Amino acid sequence: MSIRHTGIGMTSQRTRVRMVDRVRQQGVQDEAVLAALNAVPRHIFVDEALASRAYEDIALPIGYGQTISNPYIVARMLEVLRAGGGLDKVLEIGTGCGYQAAILARVAREVYSVERIAPLLSRARKSLREIRALNVRLKHADGSLGWAEFGPFDGIVVAAAATMIAPELTDQLAIGGRMVVPFGAGEQRLRLIERTAHGFKESDLEAVKFVPLIPGVS
Repeated sequence: MSIRHTGIGMTSQRTRVRMVDRVRQQGVQDEAVLAALNAVPRHIFVDEALASRAYEDIALPIGYGQTISNPYIVARMLEVLRAGGGLDKVLEIGTGCGYQAAILARVAREVYSVERIAPLLSRARKSLREIRALNVRLKHADGSLGWAEFGPFDGIVVAAAATMIAPELTDQLAIGGRMVVPFGAGEQRLRLIERTAHGFKESDLEAVKFVPLIPGVS
């Protein structure tokens, strides 16, 4: 394995273990998610100049007005998505740098991820290929509309804040499935949407801060 994977100093495995311990102390208890967090080298998903900060609990810029979410919120969203069970087919809206897709690849059988910004998707594809996340499929498209071709999904995770959710997206959630989405314009809350045989159930969780979900492609 290359130095880029194993890292030295601030990108070392020991640093990654400290990050996971911190996320556990913040309340994430899903050991499968924590193990995935420990296995994925976050520093390869950020610019080299920011690699020394990759394992801090902060969001970092990845260009084009986008960010890589802090490790805690990635873990928390996936813990809510899993709800203690396995995931078969998951849709991610907002690939970004590919980090969350890499974590998802270790806790779900199939991952479908949509990104609206072409250069970001190209970079994510390269990083995911480097760590051999072979069960992730990527698409350049308007993520707010999902990826109907491969639905329904038993999990949908949205990596940007929505103020409304298109019915095209909720229709792609399988009965018994769960969607986790940051919601709101000013004050944002993490929202869980569960689909039952009788409709949808929504629960607000905790305060979050994400870039807005923007329709269209660029």
